[in-house]
Amino acid sequence: MSNIKNEHPEILELPIAPDVVSDPSPKKDKTHYLYIFVIIAAVLGVILGLWKPDIAKEMKPLATAFVALIKMMIVPIIFCTIVLGIGSIAKAATVGKIGGLALGYFLTMSAIALVIGLVVGNVIQPGAGLGEEVKSMLDPNYKAGGGASKGLVDFLLSIIPSSILLPFSNGNVLSGLFVALLTGFVIQGMGERGKPALAAIQTIQTIVFRMLAMVMWTAPFGAFGGLAALVGATGWTAILALIKVMVGFYLTCFLFIFIVLGIMLYAVTGVNLWKFLKYLGREFLLILATSSSETALPRLIAKMEHLGVDKSVVGITVPTGYSFNLDGTAIYLTMASLFIAEAMGVPMSYAEQFTLLLFMVVASKGAAGVSGAGLATLAGGLQAARPDLLPGVAIVVGIDRFMSEARALTNFAGNAIAVLLIGKWTKQADFPRVKSVLKGEDPFDESTFVSHH
Repeated sequence: MSNIKNEHPEILELPIAPDVVSDPSPKKDKTHYLYIFVIIAAVLGVILGLWKPDIAKEMKPLATAFVALIKMMIVPIIFCTIVLGIGSIAKAATVGKIGGLALGYFLTMSAIALVIGLVVGNVIQPGAGLGEEVKSMLDPNYKAGGGASKGLVDFLLSIIPSSILLPFSNGNVLSGLFVALLTGFVIQGMGERGKPALAAIQTIQTIVFRMLAMVMWTAPFGAFGGLAALVGATGWTAILALIKVMVGFYLTCFLFIFIVLGIMLYAVTGVNLWKFLKYLGREFLLILATSSSETALPRLIAKMEHLGVDKSVVGITVPTGYSFNLDGTAIYLTMASLFIAEAMGVPMSYAEQFTLLLFMVVASKGAAGVSGAGLATLAGGLQAARPDLLPGVAIVVGIDRFMSEARALTNFAGNAIAVLLIGKWTKQADFPRVKSVLKGEDPFDESTFVSHH
C-alpha cells in the first residue's frame, strides 16, 4: 500500500470505508411502504379494469396528473445531475490509472447494457397488439399517423435554446441537457473558483430530489389510474403484455449477468462467477429485502477488501460505480421505452432508438440512489426522442416496482465484478488470495464486519 501512496498521493484524500460498521443492516425507510402502496394500487387497478371497464377508463386523469408531476421534474434533475456528474468525472480522473479505467469501463458497460435492452425489446416486442386505443386513451389529442419528422439539421438546431433559462420553462429535455453540459464544463474549467458554484448546485439538487420524493408519494394514484384505464380499455391483452415485458426484463438481466459479465470475469481474472456471487450471497439477500443496491454498499467495500483487492481500487471503483455503472437500470430504460412505444401503437424507428440510446448513456448517470429518479430519466428519454410517448409512462408506473429488484441486483453484480476487473488491470489485487477466500479457506468475519487483510 505504501508504494501506491507514493505513486498516487491524492489517494490519501479518498473516502475509504471505516474498518468497523456497527450496524450493517440498515433500517427500512419510508419508501419501503411507498413500494407496498404502489403494489396494492396496481393490483386494485387491474381488478377494477377487469370488473368495471367503463368506470376504470375514467381513472385516466390520475395517471395523467402523475405523469405531469414527473415531467415537471425532468429538466431540473437532468441539469443538476449532469453538472455535478462532470465534476465527479474530473475528480475521479485525478487518481490516474484506476479512475481512468473505471470510468472508461463503466461508460462502455452502460452503453452495452442499453444496446442489449434495445435488441431484446425489438425481438420480443412486448407491447405489440395493444392497439392505438391505448394511445388515444392516454392522449386525447392523438391523431393516427402523426406529423412529419424533423430533418437532421432542424433537429440539431432545435437543441440550442434561445435563452439558457428557456429549457426550465418549456421543458425541452435536449436543450436542458445542452445547457447542463456547457455549465458543467465551464465550472470544471474554473477550478477552485468553481467550487462555490458546484456547492450551490449540490444544494439545488438536494431540494429537487426532495421535491421528487414528495411527488413519488402520488405514485400509487398514478399506478392505480394508469393500470385501471389500460386494463379497462384492452382487458387481458394488457395484462399479458405487462407480464411479457417483466419476464423479458428479468431474463435479459439474467443473461447479462451470467453471459456478458460472467464470461468477461472468467476471461480476465479466471474467477468463477457462481463462486463469486455465492461469496456475496448475504448482500444479494439484503438487496432483495430493500429493493436497493445502496443498502449493500458498505458491506461490498469491506468484502472486496477482504477478498484481496487493494483499498485504493475499492475506494475509487465502488463509489464511482454506484453513480456511473447502472447496468440493470440501463436495460430497464430502453426496454420500457420500446414497450411504451409499441403499446401506444407507434413503434420507434431505429433512428429514434439511436437518439434515445445517446440520451440514456448520459442521463442514466443521474438515476442512482433516489427513489423515482429512474422513472424521471425514462420520462426524460421519451421526451427527448419521442415527446408524444411521454403519457405512456403511466403504463409502466404500476409494474415499475416489480422490476426494481432485478435492476438493483444487476447494478450490484456489475459493480462488484468491476472491482475485480479493475484490480486485475491495475495489478492491485491478490488473486491467489481471491481464490482462497472464494473456496472458503478464509471466511469473512460477519461478527465484527472487519477486513483483516
